[in-house]
Amino acid sequence: MVNIFDVEAGKLIPKLKDELKKVEQIKPPAWSKFVKTAVVKSRPPQEDDFWYTRAAAMLRQMYKTDRPLGVQRLRTKYGGKEQNRSKPAHYKKGSGSIIRKLMQQLESAGFVKKTTVNKHAGRVLTPKGKSFIDKVARTVLKG
Repeated sequence: MVNIFDVEAGKLIPKLKDELKKVEQIKPPAWSKFVKTAVVKSRPPQEDDFWYTRAAAMLRQMYKTDRPLGVQRLRTKYGGKEQNRSKPAHYKKGSGSIIRKLMQQLESAGFVKKTTVNKHAGRVLTPKGKSFIDKVARTVLKG
């Protein structure tokens, strides 16, 4: 059985992004063209389909982990170092609003669901989400 561990992330995420564009519940809000993805960024994303790329990357992260993922853990994942000119750089988290809205859209599409496991609250992949990613990984591996 083919899964994401058999396919490179650089090949899987663009294909997954294209498939997510076909899902009607996942649409970028109007404000997404104008906001930065983290406080450390100086400009908004330049690619037009950034929303779908981030959704694909988040789905991949949820597939890889064995416990529920929340907004805070994903904010940490998508953050970066803030350069403070002559002062030392410090790590800052990514935008929580983008991650939260994407999680809600993925949940309405049926790919993720809320759950709590041993005090860890967050969202995990549903069987529908897992089979969706496996199907895309299979097409990437075939050619």
